Amino acid sequence: MCFKNLPVDFDAAGNASLRGGIPDPYSVTVTKPDVGKTDAERDEDIRRLMARNGHIKDMNMDPVTRIAGAMALNITADLEERRVLDARSQAPLFRGYEVIAMGRDPRDATFITSRACGVCGGVHSHAAAYATEMAMGLAPPPMGTVVRNLGEAAEMGYDNPLHLYLLAGPDYCEAVVKRTNPEVWNKAESWSCPGVEHHGFRTMADMMTELNPLTGKLYREGLDFTRLARQQFLLLHGKYPHPESIVQGGVTSTITLQSLNEFHSRLNKIFDYAHRMVCIWDDITEFFYECDERYKLVGAFPMSFIDTGFWDDPHAYDATYQNCNAWGERRWSTPGAVVDGQLVTTRLSDLSVGLEEFVEHSWYEEWSGGPYDTDPSGNPISPYHPWNKRTLPKPGERSWKEKYTWSTAPRWDRRVVEAGCYARLFLTAMAQKQPANDFMEATGTSLRMRIPKGLTPEMELEWRVPEVWNAFERNRGRAYHYMFSQLVSLVSLLQAYDLMRKGEERVAAVRAEDLPKYIPEEPTLGVGFWGAGRGWLTHFVSIQDRVIDNYQIITPSTINASPRDPWDQPGPYEQAAMNTPILEDLSDPSKFTGIDLMRAIRSFDPCMPCTTHMHTGQGTVVREVNTCGCGADD
Repeated sequence: MCFKNLPVDFDAAGNASLRGGIPDPYSVTVTKPDVGKTDAERDEDIRRLMARNGHIKDMNMDPVTRIAGAMALNITADLEERRVLDARSQAPLFRGYEVIAMGRDPRDATFITSRACGVCGGVHSHAAAYATEMAMGLAPPPMGTVVRNLGEAAEMGYDNPLHLYLLAGPDYCEAVVKRTNPEVWNKAESWSCPGVEHHGFRTMADMMTELNPLTGKLYREGLDFTRLARQQFLLLHGKYPHPESIVQGGVTSTITLQSLNEFHSRLNKIFDYAHRMVCIWDDITEFFYECDERYKLVGAFPMSFIDTGFWDDPHAYDATYQNCNAWGERRWSTPGAVVDGQLVTTRLSDLSVGLEEFVEHSWYEEWSGGPYDTDPSGNPISPYHPWNKRTLPKPGERSWKEKYTWSTAPRWDRRVVEAGCYARLFLTAMAQKQPANDFMEATGTSLRMRIPKGLTPEMELEWRVPEVWNAFERNRGRAYHYMFSQLVSLVSLLQAYDLMRKGEERVAAVRAEDLPKYIPEEPTLGVGFWGAGRGWLTHFVSIQDRVIDNYQIITPSTINASPRDPWDQPGPYEQAAMNTPILEDLSDPSKFTGIDLMRAIRSFDPCMPCTTHMHTGQGTVVREVNTCGCGADD
């Protein structure tokens, strides 16, 4: 049984049912998780400390920079003891795209929801297509699924370097380390990098210098390779962000041998770069651990993750909820939940049944009840499940004790869990369900990856389940995920070549003009179990009278940026900040930068537009830009 808190039992066949004899079983006062201190107890601890100690300070880090979108972090810290006593994560913008989708033709969902974010619009288009095609009963042909997989592997090829070198990377650069931790910089000047033969940096100081924003080689190289990944996406989907070729039942792209070859030529350039990236973040992580063991506590969080898996088997995916456990476990990245380091399920239906969303500390009205007691397979779902939720914005004053954010509080089995691309490594490694292939192997405790020959000889990498979980392991895991995603790209490309050789070139289930025939009249549910560069992504839709009746999106940053829940459990950002020791030089407290806290928060790769879906209601802002794919045909 995968649930500890929810009143749900399973029979021998894995069918779920509500436990009997419990009045109002989903009440937040009846079914409670095990929690530590309540907010009232934390507040009393802080009050006592402040009474005897003048070093307790409230600080509002607003905005948190070098993330996607707007975020604030409010902390109460004891600078004398170098610890954070309390933390609140705030998403200051309204989430509006769920409301915009309501009442629309279901075919519009892929185009509307992709606007939720300009960084990861492709994943929203895909998630919307998965949700609505499930409700419409349309499964893509194999080539359509393979093209989707290739596009999303390319999107990961953009997201991961963007984070590691342009957003998080500067936290470890020469300019920052010299200012915040002179003793660390002094050690870096003489510390020999174990991976020098792979990345070329003799000392850690050499590497940190090249992480400097704008001037550093690694920073500028990150820009080059994000552009390369965008070109790959454009070759298959024509436009980024907000592609218009992703539809229910497949894609509308014209896929030719030439487009596959051009995609392949760019992929070949990536593997050597991905190998260097892994070696760089291995060295950064081990260097900081050697400097001070307490760096293992920066951004610390329990090893508790959820992920829907990613990249479908083209011969298994059938777009039905009833078979989602079967096709989900055939994904290149295995879905599931890890709780306190233990794998508890790999079934997509369990992920859905265990999901709830709370708004006690968010600027929304609570909704009452909900139309659905069960999912399409007859499994019980909570009144707080996304299929029952309504988005009812209610702006108000910020109060840390009451409502203080536009992010909701998603929970799985009423637990605080983390989302991240690295969760795919944990789940795939632990579950050992990945389809057979020549490049990846799950061992139960690690994920082995064989790198094909490029500028360097063929070699093998191995990501191992870490002993501790923190900011440094998130960044290291993201580097390994970059390699993982590009190997999925290679396997998918080989599948595309094979399908083309067999003449199976069809990429859509039906012609675009025939899609209206499949829009249901009767109330119908769908869910897009998908993923993003930051991890978990789900779109839940209900269709009635041929229009969208309700639409709910849960993004990875909604999970990670979540506020307190009904049981006063802090969200992942908040817990990670509270677990972080203050290690920067405090010889002059007036120069406190909060770099350790920023490393903790940025390691999650926050994407606040996805979390909140900005909607101002005050006109349109238009800006002319050059896209990342300009010159794709050069």
